[in-house]
Amino acid sequence: MDIYSIMLTVFLVLNIILAVFVIFLERRDAGATWAWLMVLFFLPLLGFFMYLFFGQNLTRRKMFQWEDRKKIGIDELLTNQIQRIKTKDIRFSNDVILNNKDLIYMHLVNNGSLLTQDNSVNIFTDGRQKFDSLIRDIKGAKDHVHLQYYIFKRDNLGRGLINLLTEKAKEGVKVRILYDELGSRSLHKKVFKDLIGAGGEIEAFFPSRLHFINLRINYRNHRKIAIIDGKIGYVGGFNVGDEYLGLNPKFGYWRDTHLRIEGSAVHSLQTRFILDWNQASYRHDIYYAPEYFPIASSTDSVGIQVVTSGPDSEWEQIKNGYIKMTSSARKSIYIQTPYFIPDASLLDALRIAALSGVEVNIMIPNKPDHMFVYWATYSYIGEMLKAGANIYIYENGFIHAKTLIVDEEVSSVGTANIDVRSFRLNFEVNAFIYDKEVSSSLSKGFKDDMALSKKLTAAEYSKRPLVIKLKESISRLLSPIL
Repeated sequence: MDIYSIMLTVFLVLNIILAVFVIFLERRDAGATWAWLMVLFFLPLLGFFMYLFFGQNLTRRKMFQWEDRKKIGIDELLTNQIQRIKTKDIRFSNDVILNNKDLIYMHLVNNGSLLTQDNSVNIFTDGRQKFDSLIRDIKGAKDHVHLQYYIFKRDNLGRGLINLLTEKAKEGVKVRILYDELGSRSLHKKVFKDLIGAGGEIEAFFPSRLHFINLRINYRNHRKIAIIDGKIGYVGGFNVGDEYLGLNPKFGYWRDTHLRIEGSAVHSLQTRFILDWNQASYRHDIYYAPEYFPIASSTDSVGIQVVTSGPDSEWEQIKNGYIKMTSSARKSIYIQTPYFIPDASLLDALRIAALSGVEVNIMIPNKPDHMFVYWATYSYIGEMLKAGANIYIYENGFIHAKTLIVDEEVSSVGTANIDVRSFRLNFEVNAFIYDKEVSSSLSKGFKDDMALSKKLTAAEYSKRPLVIKLKESISRLLSPIL
C-alpha cells in the first residue's frame, strides 16, 4: 500500500505541476485553460495522460521553412503587393475585390496570402463529379501530380487512384502523395508498393514515433490539396474514400464542396504543398523548379487568396477571415458546416449580424459523426436561434461542406470547420474568393439544399428533452478542447 500511496502522490504532484504549466506557461485561451483544469481536477491520473496526447501547444514552433520562396519571388511579390495596397497603386479586376481590400490586406500581411486576380473556378458538390474531374486531369498530367489528403483510404476509390498514379509514374510523371497518418490510420504504405517501385514518393504527416502511440494526436494536417502540372489545383472538403462517393450506408449521400482552380492561385496551393511535404519528408525534399510554377493560362478574372492556418501560427488566420467577412455583411450570410462550435469572438460576430437584420442562414447535418461535437453544435445553434438566425438540418445524407458566403459577393471554401479544432489545432487551408458569380453559385447551392433540409424553429428547439439538454451542456463545457 505504501508503494501505491507514493505513486498516487507522485501523480498528484505531477498533476499540480501540469496545471500550473497550463495556466502560467502555455498562455492558452481562457476557455481551453478551464476545460483542461476541469479534466485534470476530475480525472487526475487519466487527465495527465490525456494532456500528453491532446494538450501540447505548438504555437511557438515554426515548422515550415522553405528558403526557395525567394527564388520564385514570393517574398518580393508580397512586399510589392502590400506597398501597392497602402499607396492605392493597385488595379482591382472587380468591385468585390475593391470593397474587401481590408480583408485582403489582413490576409496578405498576416498570412502572406497573395491576391491573385486571373483565376477560373469550377465548383463541385458531388463526390463522383469531383473525382471524375480529378482523374481526367491526372490522366492528362505531363510533369507532376501532387496530392495531399487528411484521409486516404485503401478502398475501391483509393486503390483505383493509386493504380492510375502508378501508370502515370511509369510514363515519367513525378507523383507525390502526402497523407495524414492519424486521418489515414487504416492505410499502410505497402499499398503504395507498385507506385513507389515506379518512382512515386509517399510521405506521412506527423507519423507515430512508437507503434500505435502518437503524442501529436491533436495536431493533424486536415488539408486536401491536389496540383497537376502546376496549372490545375483542387481544394475543399472531399477526402479519398468510397464514403465520399456516397457509398457508406451510415452516412448515405455525401454533400461537400470542392473547387477546381486554374490561374495564379494554383501557385499558392503548390507552395503550401511543398512546405508541408518538406516538413514531412526526410529524404525527398522538393527544391524550386520552374515547372512547379508555370505561367498561368487562365483568361478569367476571379480574385482568390489561399489562406492557411495551423497550431504553429501566431494568429488564427482563417477564423479571423470568417469574423471579418461576417462583420462586413450587409444583407446575407450563408454557412454550411458539419460542426458549429464557434468561439466567443465568432459567435458574437454572427449574433450581432443576425440582431442587426442581416439574414443569417446556417446548415448542419442531421446525424453525428462525432457525438460530443454533435451535441455541442446543437448548443450553439440554440444561441443563434435566439438571435433570429435561420437554421437548416440537412436530411439528404451527410453535409461535410465548409462554406461561408457573405452578401453573395465574397466567399470562403476549404477544409476548416467552424470549431476550435480547425481554428487552433489542425493545419487547414481555405480559398477566399472575391467574385459575384462564384459566390452566387455557392449560395444557390445552399438554397437548393434547403429543399432537402428541415428548418429548425426556436419553438421546436425549446421542446427538446431534458436528456438532450444535459448532453448539450456537458458537450459545450468541453467544446474548447473537442
